[in-house]
Amino acid sequence: MATIQLVDLAHARSGDKGDTANVGVLVYDPRDYDLLRETLTVERVKAHFGERVKGEVERFELPNLNALNFLLHGALGGGGTVSLMTDAQGKVFSTALLRMEVEVSDEVAERVRGRGRVPAGFDPSVPVPVREGSVPGSGA
Repeated sequence: MATIQLVDLAHARSGDKGDTANVGVLVYDPRDYDLLRETLTVERVKAHFGERVKGEVERFELPNLNALNFLLHGALGGGGTVSLMTDAQGKVFSTALLRMEVEVSDEVAERVRGRGRVPAGFDPSVPVPVREGSVPGSGA
């Protein structure tokens, strides 16, 4: 067995509905959906966020999308219009969940390790090309 971060298996998006954070988790490879379902339980997600989630955690399975959706009730300090939290819309909950460590077989770890961190071929020393007029204030 090996330990990897969830980001190696899946990507995620999150947002808000009042005081509830909504986190969708989608596997990169459909072969890993059952592993995601077994690993990403309500209990593990609740424990991962600890005191940040005051209410219950609900999980919904979307097998046709190879995805899970979580509702984290009481996670946003009252919601975007009343909360003083820095992230009152819950946008970083997806990133935080992707940092969860999960145990997988050595075979799965070898196949997925590093997949979710840096795009293939990315070289940070090479500047990203910017199209003329695509930068605010460039006059276009």
